[in-house]
Amino acid sequence: MRDEARNNAAASGGCSVRMWGYLPAASPQRAPLLQPTPVPMTPLNDPLKTVCNGGCGFGIAISESGKLNTWGSTTELGQCYLISGKQQEVPEPYPLPTDSPIVQAAGGWAHCAAVTGEGEVYTWGWSECVPNVKPNPDESEQQADDISAGAPSTSVQLSPRNNAVAALSKPSSSVPSLRTGGGLPTKQSGRQSHRNLTCKTTETKGVEEILKKRKVVSFEDGGSPESPTAAEENVFAPPCLVNLDPGIRITTVAAGGRHTLALSDVGQVWGWGYGGEGQLGLGSRMRIVSSPQQIPCFNLPESGMARSGAPISGSFIKAIACGGRHSAVLTDAGDLLTFGWGLYGQVGHGSTEDELSPCHVSALGGLRVAGIAAGLWHTLCITDIGDVYAFGGNQFGQLGVGGNTAEMSPRLIDAPLLEDESSVAVACGARHSVVLTGSGKIFAWGWNKYGQLGLGDNNNRDLPVQITMNDGGRAASIACGWWHTLASVHIK
Repeated sequence: MRDEARNNAAASGGCSVRMWGYLPAASPQRAPLLQPTPVPMTPLNDPLKTVCNGGCGFGIAISESGKLNTWGSTTELGQCYLISGKQQEVPEPYPLPTDSPIVQAAGGWAHCAAVTGEGEVYTWGWSECVPNVKPNPDESEQQADDISAGAPSTSVQLSPRNNAVAALSKPSSSVPSLRTGGGLPTKQSGRQSHRNLTCKTTETKGVEEILKKRKVVSFEDGGSPESPTAAEENVFAPPCLVNLDPGIRITTVAAGGRHTLALSDVGQVWGWGYGGEGQLGLGSRMRIVSSPQQIPCFNLPESGMARSGAPISGSFIKAIACGGRHSAVLTDAGDLLTFGWGLYGQVGHGSTEDELSPCHVSALGGLRVAGIAAGLWHTLCITDIGDVYAFGGNQFGQLGVGGNTAEMSPRLIDAPLLEDESSVAVACGARHSVVLTGSGKIFAWGWNKYGQLGLGDNNNRDLPVQITMNDGGRAASIACGWWHTLASVHIK
């Protein structure tokens, strides 16, 4: 393993990509990887450079030449096989209809999105997540999951649903013990636009063959690959170019369970897909938004910032994150705004109510947030002084604060192992969390059934634990999929 890592690092200027957790085809035995393992070199001898968040049963990374690579999927996990391509152990380029280099990408439960160097966005996968793709007319219009809050649901385009969305269903009608929180301890004393964007489908060599596989898999336990049920459905769309209005350039995308956010180079946020719990931030419950809409994040008198009594600081958005059915955005002034499903406190406003518009997390007042990440039922953020705060669901210890009590307001992760560390990046899987420190260390906690914590076992952790690289490598970046973790590591 060490020789393979060093060979890969030599080919990529001293950097090697590591993986751990559940990537079913990443090992000959299709067993979970319990500790960091080098990702094999691509067939084109094009080393992987950038690890990407997301992927439900497959890994995503961008090569030095700007190719989007995927690996780890199997035909048994039908939906991930469709999205990731016919990949096995070795990363291979996904057949996108562009020669432009890919600079950033993200994967949701059953869809992906990628950004080119020219600011274009390609998206593919579950048809309701791809703009202006009509769903199969033969499907039932019955929604698989009811809107919990009881408010009227509107729709730009209603898309039929089926039980294949069970991975995103509410795990319980009641909320486990919740903590409302109080004061926050510290270690130290655009304008709204209603212009529609269109999506142009393109012919992509190899994709049509991939999409012939029509098996869709649902995960009945809320996100586990073990007890899937399969149904034959024609609900997948090939890569689609999202045609922006002139002058709009996207720099970053984030993919949630069934929704997508895109951030432009001038700090505007666009969203599309499923919005039944308000995760698109458009002020109402929209089951399907079939064309991207700009999300208003400032100057909204009826938004959460008015309820908090504090105006939102900043003039543009600099970072975005998508959870299972909630979203988070970060202003240039360091204010955190969240919106969407709130049953477990994952929007951080002290209650379990959904937020239909961007709402300032006022409990973080006085702190400048520098980074954000969102999981299936929880949210993490880091401040400019390197502290980590967590809120939301905590069934598996994914908040890292000890125990399994949900937190409805941000709570400082005051763990002994992080006391002398300054965190610089956070990432969330479905139900696990990872942080990268300025010294190149990686700490992980939460759900570990498939080794996604990289600790050599499958025991859950409710406090941060350091991940050890066998060759003493220093991590440069991190990313999480639903059941796995990736890291770019500099070899000593």
